[in-house]
Amino acid sequence: MTVNGLIIISISIIFIATVLGSALVFFFKQNFGPKVNDMILGFAGGIMIAASLFGLINPSIVQSKELFPSYSYLPPIIGFLLGGALLFLMDKVIPHYHVSNDTEEGPKTTRLPKNFKFLMAVTIHNIPEGLAVGFACGLALTSSSMPLSFAALSLAIGIAIQNVPEGAAVSIPMLGAGEKKGRAFLYGSLSGIVEPIFAIIGLFLAQLSTLTPWLLSFAAGAMIYVTLDEIMPEARKENNAHYGIVSFMLGFAIMMILEITLS
Repeated sequence: MTVNGLIIISISIIFIATVLGSALVFFFKQNFGPKVNDMILGFAGGIMIAASLFGLINPSIVQSKELFPSYSYLPPIIGFLLGGALLFLMDKVIPHYHVSNDTEEGPKTTRLPKNFKFLMAVTIHNIPEGLAVGFACGLALTSSSMPLSFAALSLAIGIAIQNVPEGAAVSIPMLGAGEKKGRAFLYGSLSGIVEPIFAIIGLFLAQLSTLTPWLLSFAAGAMIYVTLDEIMPEARKENNAHYGIVSFMLGFAIMMILEITLS
C-alpha cells in the first residue's frame, strides 16, 4: 500500500461510514430509546476527544518543535483556541436545530424547515472532523511518510467508527419525526458529505508545511468544542447518565488502541 492509497482510503471511509449508519433507518420503526441515545453520544465523544489528543494535538506539538523551536508553544495553543472560536461563531451565525432537546440556535428564522436546520446542525459539527482527517493526510503526504500515513488512517478509522452511529442518529430521529425512510436516509447521508469535502480542503492546506502545526491544533480545538458543547451534555441529559460515561470510556479506549497499533 502506498501513501497515496492510504490517503484515499482515509478520506473515503469517513463518508462511507456515515452512509452505512444512515442506512440503519431501513431497519428501525421508531427512534432510539434514551439509553441507546446516551450510549451513542458518549461513544462518539470518547472517539473525538481521543482523536483530538492523540491524532492532532500531539503531532501539532511535535511539528511545532521542529519548525518553530523558539516559540514552539504558540502554534498548538493559538490554533487550538482559534478552532474553538470558529465553532462558537458558527453556532451563533448559522440557524440550526437540535432534535434531541428540541432547541434552535443561531439567528431565528421561519423560512427554513426544521429538518434543514437539523441537517445544518450536524453539518457544522462534521466540518472539523473532515478537516482533522485532511490535515493528518496532508502531513503524511508532504513527508511521504508511511508511519504518518498509518497515523492518518488510524484517525480516519476512529472517526469512521463513530460516524456509523452518528449517521443513524441523524436519519432515525427524522423517521420518528415523520419523514419517509428514503428521505431520512438521504438527509443522514448528506450530513456526512462535508467531511470528505473539507478533508480534501485540509489536505491541500496542509501542503504549506509551516501551517501544519497550526492547522492540526485548529482541528483539535474545533472537535473538542463540539464534543463539550453538544455531544457530552446531551449524553448526560437523561437519568441514565452513566451509560454515556461508560460509552465515552469505551470510545476513548478504542481510539487509543487504533493509535497504538497503527501509528
